[in-house]
Amino acid sequence: MASPWLGFSLGAWLRLLRRNPGAIPVNRFPSKLGVTAAAVIHSGLAGVERAVWGRRIERTKVDPPPLFILGHWRCGTTHLHELLVRDPRHTFPNTYECFDPNHFLLTEGSTDKLLAFVLPDRRPMDNMAVGFGRPQEDEFALCGLGLPSPYLSIAFPKQAPQNPEYLDFSGVPRADVEKWKNGLVRFLKRVQIKRPGRMILKSPAHTSRIPVLLDAFPNALFVHIVRNPYDVYPSTIHLWKSLQKTWALQGLDCPWLEDWVVESFVKMYEVLEKTRSLVPPERFFELTYECLEADPMGSMRRLYEHLGLGGFDAVRPTLEAYLAGLKGYRKNEYKVTKAQEDIVTRRWGHVVKRYGYELRGTGGRVSSADVDAATS
Repeated sequence: MASPWLGFSLGAWLRLLRRNPGAIPVNRFPSKLGVTAAAVIHSGLAGVERAVWGRRIERTKVDPPPLFILGHWRCGTTHLHELLVRDPRHTFPNTYECFDPNHFLLTEGSTDKLLAFVLPDRRPMDNMAVGFGRPQEDEFALCGLGLPSPYLSIAFPKQAPQNPEYLDFSGVPRADVEKWKNGLVRFLKRVQIKRPGRMILKSPAHTSRIPVLLDAFPNALFVHIVRNPYDVYPSTIHLWKSLQKTWALQGLDCPWLEDWVVESFVKMYEVLEKTRSLVPPERFFELTYECLEADPMGSMRRLYEHLGLGGFDAVRPTLEAYLAGLKGYRKNEYKVTKAQEDIVTRRWGHVVKRYGYELRGTGGRVSSADVDAATS
């Protein structure tokens, strides 16, 4: 399967290697050489694109303001993304643009067709459809452009987590925050040139980045989707293990994974609760995955009405046709162990309560008072 590393610029790839010296074992050297050769080509083509498109990129505005889908991994953000981009007035970064972000204005429409064979039909973690033209997480594009991201941890499971501070920019110098923000804006300008419309963006990491996103796009819209944390925990661990199995550049021993999943969830929801008030209520909509699954048309209508998107009746047939095509889709199911249940109740119980889910005590040992004490 094509990996995001194969779309890196030379600068992005060398920074990743310098950060992890000696981390790629000898038996992976062919991969290292292949990515290095590809990075040289990408950087050269990026220079050509800047020469051809540079002035137009600078003149372009991301307009209308983008809509950001917020939510932890495995909360249904991909499903909601797919629904929102059915509206022909909306646009999005696709998989080719996110996995080959340095020169897609120059090469998309030719290279993507030649490389279609490198993609599987389905994602390894959840069996959802894959394709270069389908919507993708902009976080992968930022990695390929050389911007720091927690997603770089996928490459090196044995190393410490990469760039955890970029989950919410805590402790990141202002100049580096500006560099990240400007990189995001420039990438979206290039997508806007390719396909005009309201940009629909999905990256779970954006859940704890509202202040920076508002700084870049003061009139942005936000949709937050939440799912029962007892389902999210095992599914997120499976997600990261699947991505590492597919894309890691070293062995798969990952001693930090479960702790990182717990701590990043806590961080994301702490920051979300502190910063959501920065967004005017009419530009922030919230729903649960369970409601979206049970009543997709009602949920989408409420979303459209709350955010003032308009035109729901016109897009409804397209949404219904898309949902009809999912009827044979089977979700992965995970059995939550007692130990995992205990972790979720103790560490994430405040989120369980906040969104109206039922606390699960393990053998009666965990109570609502325990949760309140642990999170106060």
